[in-house]
Amino acid sequence: MEESNRYNKIIIFSLILILIISILISFALGKYPIEPNQVFGILLSKISNIDKFWTDSMETIFFKVRFPRIILACLVGGCLAAAGVSYQCIFLNPMAAPDILGASSGAAFGAALAIYLYKGGRQVTISAFIFSLITVFLVYIISQRTKGNKVLGLILSGIMVSSLFSSGTSFIKLVADPNDQLPAITYWLMGSLSGTKGADVKFAIIPMLIGIIPLILISWQINILTVGEEEAKTMGINTKRIRFVTIICATLLTSASVAVSGMIGWIGLVIPNLPRRLVENNFVYLLPTSAIFGASFLLLVDNVSRNLWTSEIPIGILTSFIGVPFFIYLITRRGD
Repeated sequence: MEESNRYNKIIIFSLILILIISILISFALGKYPIEPNQVFGILLSKISNIDKFWTDSMETIFFKVRFPRIILACLVGGCLAAAGVSYQCIFLNPMAAPDILGASSGAAFGAALAIYLYKGGRQVTISAFIFSLITVFLVYIISQRTKGNKVLGLILSGIMVSSLFSSGTSFIKLVADPNDQLPAITYWLMGSLSGTKGADVKFAIIPMLIGIIPLILISWQINILTVGEEEAKTMGINTKRIRFVTIICATLLTSASVAVSGMIGWIGLVIPNLPRRLVENNFVYLLPTSAIFGASFLLLVDNVSRNLWTSEIPIGILTSFIGVPFFIYLITRRGD
């Protein structure tokens, strides 16, 4: 056991190192590259007096464009992967995803409604976040009134409410202005980190922290829950409470992520299956490794989206191109 824990810690440390290297590479990509030594210099200049070996325009690009976008890519990717692995563990299903309870559909409806009513701006992010939370709240309330298997009732309620909000989004697209509002709604639904500002990071970071900290604290209890509900109960675990807290936390992670980035699929479904091959089903280590994997993956995809073509490619398109073939590989391999 001690040797296994040491191995898992080495894996986490290695993944963190890879993520840091990926972040430095991300700063160096683009029309105005910023070298690693310049990155450290710009950051150090804010806490100490050092001679500048970079231009003012480079510093402006760093703080106004690159830094918030890279940080948000890491946060969104990490939180979607963390939410995905949390759902997979409490539902005992490696094919569960962050939108299983309709959080993404609710966010899409909220964003579409805000674009239709307000044309855009901060209202879109706030509306997407609020409706995402409302959707999961409705799902949970409905599931508690179902008879029989509560977990199955929760999943079926998620499918039903998600379909309802998806229909609402389709109706808004139908009545939206085709010259202005409809393109904005469509682009939001494809997911993108273009135009990311520091305010977006500030908006998302609080619910993300509120969501991830409890998951870390109860990770050992979730780990026991993965053995089976009856076994967890015999070990003194309040399975209903742990499942409720996990759903709330995973919903906060998903809602905050989707609200600032739009619809980015497949990360929460596919990414957790990668570290599972390294640390197996130990949720204590599976949670951080999934988050780091997700952060690195979305950062890589975002680098491709802003550098592959003359115009930026929506991230949701790229994650689907990568996620679908890999998902097919996973399910066919599981069948072997």
